Amino acid sequence: MEIIVGCCGFPVRRDMYCRVLRAVEVQTTFYNLPRVQTVRRWREECPPPFRFTMKAWQLITHPPSSPTYRRLRKPLSGDPQAYGYFRPTPEVWAAWLQTREIAENLGVEWVIFQSPRSFTPTEEHISNLRTFFSRLERGSWRVGWEPRGDWPDAVVASICKEFGITHVVDPFVRLPVTREVAYFRLHGRTGYRYKYTEEDLKCLLDRVRAYEESWVFFNNVYMWDDARAFQALLGEGRVTDNS
Repeated sequence: MEIIVGCCGFPVRRDMYCRVLRAVEVQTTFYNLPRVQTVRRWREECPPPFRFTMKAWQLITHPPSSPTYRRLRKPLSGDPQAYGYFRPTPEVWAAWLQTREIAENLGVEWVIFQSPRSFTPTEEHISNLRTFFSRLERGSWRVGWEPRGDWPDAVVASICKEFGITHVVDPFVRLPVTREVAYFRLHGRTGYRYKYTEEDLKCLLDRVRAYEESWVFFNNVYMWDDARAFQALLGEGRVTDNS
């Protein structure tokens, strides 16, 4: 059993972070893709055995009406309706090719696609997903999908099985429909400002023990403290500063 713990983004300086935690999920790639030179520098600053994962660019998954587009640095080109929702458009595919370039240069082990709550399990959306993932040329990374809307387990399981995708979840909200390997993103039990208690972390440990391999990323205000506390609970002995 392997459990990898990290944060969604770097909440502290990278040199400090890499001395304490084993992995990070890069969040900035969801809002704006960094330059290739930038991610190569991150790789050099945090060399193996440190491990990277990343979120796919929002132009693939989210429509321009999403408030997350307020952080987009460059204006969209062409028809705004061609972006997001895994649409089978040249614009979405171009966004994926740029995302893939960053994934390759960063040496990620996972690319995570997070779909918004407005991406519901309609026939059109399911068709979009199947078309997109059937075209996806993977590198050495694995693919995870975090559906934030109300998706039936049977539909999620069917798509994940068909394309070899891992179902990404917050384990305090639901359990994944995929087995053996788990990818957990913890958003706070009552929201982003939630701090996980010792009992929460013990409950989390019980849940991750059900999988041969678990990736656990905290995505809340207290992510740095919570990730270190959970890692200490695992008994890995890597936490050196509890201040």
